[in-house]
Amino acid sequence: MTRNGTADRPDDLARRVRAGDRRALGRAITLIESQRADDRPQAESLLEALLPHQVDSIRIGISGVPGVGKSTFIEAFGSHAIGQGHRVAVLAVDPSSTLSGGSILGDKTRMETLGRHADAFIRPSPAGATLGGVTRDTREAISVCEAAGYDVVIVETVGVGQSETAVKEMTDLFLLLLSPSGGDELQGMKKGIVELADLVLVNKADGAFETAARHTVSDYRNAIHLLRPASANWQVPVESCSALTGAGIDKAWDLVTAYRAALGASGEIAARRASQSRAWLWSEVSGQLLDALRAHPEVDTRRRQMEERVARGEITPAHAARQLLDAFFGAG
Repeated sequence: MTRNGTADRPDDLARRVRAGDRRALGRAITLIESQRADDRPQAESLLEALLPHQVDSIRIGISGVPGVGKSTFIEAFGSHAIGQGHRVAVLAVDPSSTLSGGSILGDKTRMETLGRHADAFIRPSPAGATLGGVTRDTREAISVCEAAGYDVVIVETVGVGQSETAVKEMTDLFLLLLSPSGGDELQGMKKGIVELADLVLVNKADGAFETAARHTVSDYRNAIHLLRPASANWQVPVESCSALTGAGIDKAWDLVTAYRAALGASGEIAARRASQSRAWLWSEVSGQLLDALRAHPEVDTRRRQMEERVARGEITPAHAARQLLDAFFGAG
């Protein structure tokens, strides 16, 4: 990574991130997202330098189907949080172009007002081919934003029905955003997604949709009461709001702060983060081992042959995997 033609040293970049330099923060996340092997040592040095400087934050994951108004909601919600004295970072995962790999929608244009605020930072990232677009890079970007002083970090997913578990595993609170609807959507909503939610909000509760929103809230409240609470200290609320008019946004923020207070006092947020960090460790081990396996010359030599034999049904996948592992560990 370079700055004005010279290399960005991790310690210098870390210093500028801690000082609140948003351009440096963007460069830091770009370094973390880099797929170049020679950038990884610098990225790891940067993360190590920033680790002791993370502020006390609330990490919020937001998911919902396309068209539910996630970006409009985040803009209204983030602006309200800033009005309460907070600094807000948004890591918005966009659908990716199959041609360039870049973001298609570009959340900076969809959150124009919030993006201009001095206490906001918005980072659109292409989803790529990973689960819901949520990757190792997203976890690390959260840490970097916290080191830059952002105490509200929002992760917006593409909302394609695959990313809920991934975002739950890297945030403190998972917010499920819904549209006003009849009973058909409730019947079609996967129980597992609702079980993950810490807060359910029905957006677009305005104009012609206001009555439908009230019915949707009632339906989901009844559904939530049939589920076993994930925490003895928190009953999942279901409320309505309108990101367009601002109605209910203050209530949504109050619920987030109530959640943080309740589960912070009980130690559940700290326990969740510790569990997430342990899971992250083994995810890193798995990822790095797989990278090393694929890069191994002997494995690379045998890989295509094994794939073809498996495809023809000549050998089981388990047997082929064992042969590749033997080649990697020098036993074959």
